Amino acid sequence: MKPRAWFFLLPLAGAVFFLAPASDHAQQNPLGHATDFTADSYYEPPHDQQVKMRLSGAEASPLPGGLLDVKQLTVEMFSVDGTPQMVVRAPQCIYAPLDGVASSAGKLEFQTGDGKFRGDGEGFLWRQNDQLLIISNHVHTVMKAGILKWNAP
Repeated sequence: MKPRAWFFLLPLAGAVFFLAPASDHAQQNPLGHATDFTADSYYEPPHDQQVKMRLSGAEASPLPGGLLDVKQLTVEMFSVDGTPQMVVRAPQCIYAPLDGVASSAGKLEFQTGDGKFRGDGEGFLWRQNDQLLIISNHVHTVMKAGILKWNAP
């Protein structure tokens, strides 16, 4: 099963951002288990000092086939001016860093940076290269009044 995410772009490739020993926030044991990690992705120049995406988790454990079991995943997306655009949280997911694919049968919550659109569900598939997120079951969304503007015919 390959995940898709419509609001994500995670340009970092490979498991380096999960397990890189150079990270200020990652602690590892010899088995490649990382705890309390954070990885930032930046915009292209001339905005290369601005964080585009921040991915963090409480734990990441290697699985067979180059997969990672990530606990307490949080992904934050930012606009070029630093304004929060989207936050996504999942208690657990399986991530294929070389493919940029994550999935879980568990819960997922998301919210726009302004809080006007939020939702949750169970079971998701995320493909970062396609910027597509599919939430498969028990999907609930909430939109605050005024988010959509309707033009009467």
